[in-house]
Amino acid sequence: MMLWGAMKDETTELPADQPDPFGLAAVRVLLQMLEQSDVYEITIENGNAKLHVKRGQPGGVIYSAPLPTAPVPSPSLPATPVTPFVQPPPAPEGPPVEMPAGHTITAPMVGTFYAAPSPRDRPFVQEGDEVRVGDTVGIVEAMKMMNEIESDVAGRVARILVKNGQPVEYGQPLMVIEPL
Repeated sequence: MMLWGAMKDETTELPADQPDPFGLAAVRVLLQMLEQSDVYEITIENGNAKLHVKRGQPGGVIYSAPLPTAPVPSPSLPATPVTPFVQPPPAPEGPPVEMPAGHTITAPMVGTFYAAPSPRDRPFVQEGDEVRVGDTVGIVEAMKMMNEIESDVAGRVARILVKNGQPVEYGQPLMVIEPL
């Protein structure tokens, strides 16, 4: 038997005669974490119990938890932990770019880099521009939040290493500033 439903009601409880191998409180925490991330689907196994959570469906989050059954031996397939799928970043195009000397401003989070506040506006900085400490040099959008990236050194923009609208990883170099 599978249990299906939307997990939005904080008062939802399992019947007293049905075991709760994962703990309802832990499932609530997991669902809140999934809503705040870009993970779409996850499966967790705990002994004979299996919890499968998939979001983005009409009607809310769907979960399933089968009733415990007798273990079915599977000698040919060893139990392996479930790991979430992570899309690797795209490979850089063209020959490797030589980094100029100077201070590198890196992405403080995973997201999308934007060089300007909106598509119709001019970029915050261009190569050759002078910047002061605290000047906004770009934006990284993460989970619909626009996070301004500020220069932490004064100098001249030597090289911009990412394109407008490009996905960036945490710690990825965005631009190099030559101190003045």
